[in-house]
Amino acid sequence: MATFKLRSLLGLHKWRPKLLVCSASHFSPFRSYSSLNDTSLFGRIGFIGLGNMGSRMADNLIKAGYNLAVHDVNHNVMKMFSDKGALAEDSPLKVAETSDVVITMLPSSNHVLDVYTGQNGLLSGGNPLRPWLFIDSSTIDPHTSRKVSADVCNCSLIHKRDGWKTPAMLDAPVSGGVLAAENGTLTFMVGGTEEAYTAAKPLFLSMGKNSIYCGGSGNGATAKICNNLAMAISMLGVSEAFVLGQSLGIAASTLTKIFNSSSARCWSSDTYNPVPGVMDGVPSSRNYIGGFASKLMAKDLNLAAASAKEIGLKCPLTSQAEKIFTELCNNGHEAKDFSGVFRYYYSGKDEQ
Repeated sequence: MATFKLRSLLGLHKWRPKLLVCSASHFSPFRSYSSLNDTSLFGRIGFIGLGNMGSRMADNLIKAGYNLAVHDVNHNVMKMFSDKGALAEDSPLKVAETSDVVITMLPSSNHVLDVYTGQNGLLSGGNPLRPWLFIDSSTIDPHTSRKVSADVCNCSLIHKRDGWKTPAMLDAPVSGGVLAAENGTLTFMVGGTEEAYTAAKPLFLSMGKNSIYCGGSGNGATAKICNNLAMAISMLGVSEAFVLGQSLGIAASTLTKIFNSSSARCWSSDTYNPVPGVMDGVPSSRNYIGGFASKLMAKDLNLAAASAKEIGLKCPLTSQAEKIFTELCNNGHEAKDFSGVFRYYYSGKDEQ
């Protein structure tokens, strides 16, 4: 309480979270890798979390020529990757023992903590570690990202690298969804040391088309939840405007032309229109199947709301958006694309 009052007196705009920074001197060898794209430099890549996103990202690494060790709770998907030549391991610890770089793509903060610091987790084997770089592409809260990064940086390496004593950790959530993961066109939002980011760039560009350095540890996670917060509120505003316009007698196709040639133009109107029949190839054209599930949007809004609460920031639109998408999920539409808010919340239609 006292800390919060002090921040208020100083002014919220002056407050910044403390960022974990591993000593730059430990990462000097990264610079020698920055202009190279030789898969042998990375040794074996460990990949944990082979769901809808992770499986496609790992597949693109294999296509790029990387040697993988994988782990997932789904034994069928592990068998699939084993058939592709990957080494299937029965625990995160085993992945750490056989990999030089480890990438994780997991559903939640709790899963990340368990995989890194839980029983048979990546760090449970004690010091020193074999992997020199850890990359977490999960969408989680910045606090957890910074905690895990601190745990990683407190370890040492089995194989010292020219005075580089500690492994590096990057939080690198992605934007683009399953289709971009499959096509290798993801955008990575990356937090951590700039040297580690530079070293990891060939990996990012094997799985995506863009990578953006966001600053210190946890900033990648922050960028992701802010991006999805803006996307959710934009979709709600566009959906609400469409429902109002149609109710007052204007066709959705006409409103779309107006929005997209006026100041209301945005991604939710010109690329991901939520009204069925207006745009081809988007979830609204196929009964909101596929795309970005409403339950994932609700989760990300919860992360944004919790982060705002932690620093004492009022975010009324965040709270309202979280409430709406949570209600959408509670009404049985959690698997529908988040643009389904147009039909299932605003239009009052409840078809499954």
